[in-house]
Amino acid sequence: MSDFVRDFLRLRRGPWEMLASLLIGLGVLMLMQPFALWAFTWSFLTTLAGTVMFIVVSHFPE
Repeated sequence: MSDFVRDFLRLRRGPWEMLASLLIGLGVLMLMQPFALWAFTWSFLTTLAGTVMFIVVSHFPE
């Protein structure tokens, strides 16, 4: 666990890509659920933020 936190703070690609992928997945789940209008409203921006984050993070060193 300490290696994960250390790599996360040192701007390494692996942990940040995982966070960006989770953010994209969260945005898709928010888009597909039929119950909460606030989640549907924010789903596009969540997915967009995750996608932009993934593009930026893909340039970090391994």
